[in-house]
Amino acid sequence: MKAKYPLKEIFDAIPASYDAMNRLMTLGMDQWWRRRAARICLEKRPASVMDLCCGTGDLAILLAVTAGYDLSVTGLDFSGAMLEVAVKKSSLKKTGPIRFVTGDAASLPFPDETFGAVAIAFAFRNLTFRNSRRDPAIREILRVLKPGGRLVIVESSQPANRLIRFFFRRYLAFTVGFLGGLLSGDRGAYRYLAYSAAHFHTPEELRIMLLEAGFQTVSFRRLFFGAAAIHLAVK
Repeated sequence: MKAKYPLKEIFDAIPASYDAMNRLMTLGMDQWWRRRAARICLEKRPASVMDLCCGTGDLAILLAVTAGYDLSVTGLDFSGAMLEVAVKKSSLKKTGPIRFVTGDAASLPFPDETFGAVAIAFAFRNLTFRNSRRDPAIREILRVLKPGGRLVIVESSQPANRLIRFFFRRYLAFTVGFLGGLLSGDRGAYRYLAYSAAHFHTPEELRIMLLEAGFQTVSFRRLFFGAAAIHLAVK
């Protein structure tokens, strides 16, 4: 299956079901993983953080409520429909001000060295999986990060164990590809999401990709038998 880019049409079509499918896809662990990613982002107490491809805003909201200090949080996504949900959720959570911006990850509307950290949850796959604009997007992340700034990625991954990987891919095909399409009414969107998650890079491959792009250090931690991983790349 060839990835379609831009994927805006897919994400404009699924905001109502997106959060529920994230819970189902990860057995409810995605919010816990986002909290871990938020803590890693905030370890060095950056003054400004961007949630890139923020979707419905879960990670941006967690960053705002977790910080405990005066933090500037920006959420960027190319889907206006997703951002509408993010704004509503942010107002209900009564967080500090979060700036939500419509924009293209491959052409970010920010000056050089704007952010002390960039976080991305379950969307780096969409930027990099068979995507011809992968390299410009990664260059843009590097450009807007301050020297020593952190890129923190929480993303689906590939279990190293073949048996676990086999059942993981079958689970994705059923829960995301079939049930997601059935519940949302957009089977094409969720077939793509299931396929891209099942065939995404291993943590080792992702580490090499980020080092070759110009990050100084890259580390990762596997989650839930390798079905997901948190990656930390430092500029």
